[in-house]
Amino acid sequence: MSLFSISIDLDEIACYEQIHGLQTKVASHAVYDVALARIAEFASSLALPVTVFVIARDLERAENAQSIRRLLAQGHEVGNHSLDHFYDLTRREQSEQLKQVQGANEQIRALLGVAPEGFRAPGYTVTDTLLGIVADLGMRYDSSVFPCPPYYAAKASVLLGQKLRGRKSRSILDAPGVLRAPSVPYRIGQPYWQPGTGLLELPIQVSGPLRVPFIGTALTLLGPNGARLLARGVLSERFVNLELHGIDFLEARDVPKELLPLQPDLRVPWERKLKTFGAVVELLRQNGFAALRLDEAARHFS
Repeated sequence: MSLFSISIDLDEIACYEQIHGLQTKVASHAVYDVALARIAEFASSLALPVTVFVIARDLERAENAQSIRRLLAQGHEVGNHSLDHFYDLTRREQSEQLKQVQGANEQIRALLGVAPEGFRAPGYTVTDTLLGIVADLGMRYDSSVFPCPPYYAAKASVLLGQKLRGRKSRSILDAPGVLRAPSVPYRIGQPYWQPGTGLLELPIQVSGPLRVPFIGTALTLLGPNGARLLARGVLSERFVNLELHGIDFLEARDVPKELLPLQPDLRVPWERKLKTFGAVVELLRQNGFAALRLDEAARHFS
C-alpha cells in the first residue's frame, strides 16, 4: 500500500514579514485565528489526519494553545518547529540550536501535554549539527530536507533581488549538497544528504525526474487541474509527504496589504485553494494511497 501524509507549518504572518524584510507595527494572528479553523474543516471534510508543526513561542498566546488542543483532541499530531523560528538557526551556536529544539519540546509538553516526535527546521535548513541534536533528544524523525533544485534556485534569486534592493531578509540558503539528498524516506548519514544509519528523514515532497516542488504554494498557483497534473508525478512513490503552510489557508482579506505584492498565492481565494488541495487528496486516494500522520509514517518506515 502506498501512503501519504499532509503536514502544515503554522508560521505566523510575522515570519513572512521577516522573509520579505517588512516591518509592521501591528502583529497579525491570522494563521491561528483564521487559518487553523479552515485547516480543521479541511481535515474533517476529507477524513484526513494531519501533522501541524508549531513554533513553540506562539503557544504562549492562550488562544493559540487552546486551538491546538482542539486539533489534538480530533486525532491530529503536533510537531516541533523550534522555539522561535530563527531562519538562521543553523548559523547560531550549538548551544542556541539545542535551546531551540529542546526548549520547544519542553514548551509543547508543558502547554499541550504531548511530547513531539518530529522536528521541522525553519526554512527547511538543516546541518549535521542540528540533526544530531534532534537525534540526541530522542526524537523519532526529522522532516526538513527539501531536495528541490527549482525551489533552491528560486529562493537564491529572491534573496539576491532583495539584497540588491536594499531589503534585508532573515531567510538563508541551505548547503547545495541538499539537492543530492534522496527524495524518499531514508536514514541520515554524514553529511546529512547521504543515506546512513542515523535519524529517520521524511523529505519534503518533490515531483518527477526534475524534482519540481510538490508543496502548498506550487499547488495553489496551479489550481485544481494543474495540481492534479503535478500530482501524477508522485503516483509512483511509496510515500508522499505533502507540506503546506498555514498561510496556504488564507486569502487577501485575511492579511496585511503589504504582503499581497510579495505573496501572489494570497490573491487566490480560499475556496479555490480548498478545491485544489481536495483534488490532490482525491487523486492520491483514487490511486491507492492511504493517509496517515507523520509520526505514524515514521513508525511504518522504522
